[in-house]
Amino acid sequence: MTEPALPDTDPTRMGSEYTVRVKDAEIFVTDTGGVGPAVVMLHGGGPGASGVSNYSRNIASLARSFRVIIPDMPGYGRSTKHVNHDDPFGHLADSIRGLLDELRLPTAHLIGNSYGGAAALRLALDTPRRVGKLVLMGPGGIGTTRGLPTDGLKNLLSYYGGGGPTRDKLSSFIRTYLVYDGAAVPDDLIDLRYRASIDPEVVADPPLQRPKGLRTLWRMDLTRDKRLRCLPNPTLVLWGRDDKVNRPSGGPLLLNLMPNAELVMTSHTGHWMQWERAELFNQLVTEFLSAESRLATS
Repeated sequence: MTEPALPDTDPTRMGSEYTVRVKDAEIFVTDTGGVGPAVVMLHGGGPGASGVSNYSRNIASLARSFRVIIPDMPGYGRSTKHVNHDDPFGHLADSIRGLLDELRLPTAHLIGNSYGGAAALRLALDTPRRVGKLVLMGPGGIGTTRGLPTDGLKNLLSYYGGGGPTRDKLSSFIRTYLVYDGAAVPDDLIDLRYRASIDPEVVADPPLQRPKGLRTLWRMDLTRDKRLRCLPNPTLVLWGRDDKVNRPSGGPLLLNLMPNAELVMTSHTGHWMQWERAELFNQLVTEFLSAESRLATS
């Protein structure tokens, strides 16, 4: 079962686009300029990902209540194409914290999907005072040392290997592993992601790579971080029951580890809950981030 298609929107019309320099990196940002609390939306790490394309069905809805800030994370979109592969989640967290500094935001709510979820959680673990509430949707870095990688993750990590990137490889990955109903993904979305995925800088140094060494592997499993058990930030964990990239068992794992978390799991939903179940996602997130929410209250 799928939700009805949402009307097409152009989130960039509601605000501005600009580039922020954070140390030696340039981070491209779409900013709706709303007057509500700041919400930073961090996208996933699949080939050709970017902030606005990842959240195209959510930005306009959330912007009714919040100032929505959507960066292209380092390695993606129109941002600098470099990630520290020795500590990727730490590098991304530092970059987004630096972005908050440059935007003069002492705190912001964070929404993170997959790779972006791992970056959001790492930022909160390192500096919880800089984060209001957390929304983690099928986040990476959850129990990753407790079993072999999923077929979806192996497929993702092999995209730039072998004969290199192709449109067919990307289409197969997105329609087989990212969503429950592959037929619902339009060709123009595949085309957009494929064009971005073959940027020469990205092909030369893909932002998402297999962990190099046990130290990096263990560092990337955030459930082994002792700080997780006392993280004070209210957290909404969202997970598709049919996620083939990050195991749905990560949802209950986080619920049991974090002191102030709520978990919502949905059926007939893969790794792209924000796209497949957009109306439900927008409703849940808006309610959770509101000052009156009773979810995940301590």
